[in-house]
Amino acid sequence: MNNRIRILGVPVDMVNYDEALERFKEFLESEGVSLIVTPNSEIVVNAGKNPQLMEAIEQAEMVIPDGIGLVYASRILKHPLEERVTGIDFLGRGLKHLSETGKSVFLFGSKPGIAEKAGAKMEEAYPGLKIAGTRNGYFKPEEEEDILREINEAAPDLLCVALGSPKQELFVLKYKDRLKAKAAIGVGGSLDVWSGDLKRAPEFYRKHGLEWLYRFIQEPSRYKRMAALPLFMLKVVFSDKSQTECK
Repeated sequence: MNNRIRILGVPVDMVNYDEALERFKEFLESEGVSLIVTPNSEIVVNAGKNPQLMEAIEQAEMVIPDGIGLVYASRILKHPLEERVTGIDFLGRGLKHLSETGKSVFLFGSKPGIAEKAGAKMEEAYPGLKIAGTRNGYFKPEEEEDILREINEAAPDLLCVALGSPKQELFVLKYKDRLKAKAAIGVGGSLDVWSGDLKRAPEFYRKHGLEWLYRFIQEPSRYKRMAALPLFMLKVVFSDKSQTECK
C-alpha cells in the first residue's frame, strides 16, 4: 500500500502519475475489481457530509489527487503531494496501456450518444484499444441489474463510470463484489471531453490549476459548486493538523 494522507478525513494516495499507472497495471492482473477514485476539493467536502461517499473512498484501492486544491491542502498539512494527478490525464495513460496490451474498456455514463463518440475518439487516439461496450447514464433504479449484466457480459478490463460524483462511486461500491472487471474508475465529465462535446481548459489554465475558473467562464451556472473550493481551503486551514496520516 502506498503512503496515504487524510485531507479533512478523506484518504488520498501520495502518488505521482508514474506510480498511479504502475498500481493500475497491478490491478489489471489481480483478482476482483479495484476501485479508483479521483477526488477534487468538492468531492472531499461532500464526503464529509455523505457517509456512503466516504465509505466508497475508504474502500477504494487507489485514491488519486485530482484537484489542485488537494495539492495546496497537502502543503498546508505538511504532507505535500508530489503532483496533481488529474483523472482525465490518468485515464489517457491507462487507455494507452490497455491499447498496448490488447485489453478493453467499457464506457458507462453521460448523455445518450456521448459514450459511443468518446469510444470512437479513444480508438483513434490509441489503435489497438478494445471498446468492450458503451451505455449512457440515463436509467431507472430498476434497470441497474440489466446494466450490470451488460457490463459483465462484456467483461472489460477497465470500467469507466461517468455518472458524476457521488453517483458513480456509489454505483461501483454497490456492485463491487459482482462486477466482472479488473478496475473501475469514476470519470465525471471526461467522456464529454473525449467526445468533443465539452472543451477542456487550455494548457495555461491546466498548468496553473485554474481549470475551475475556465469551467466557470464556460458555465456561470456552476457558481454554487465553485464555492466548494474556498470553503474547502478554510476547512483545511482550521482543521486538526495532527489527523493527517492514515494508519
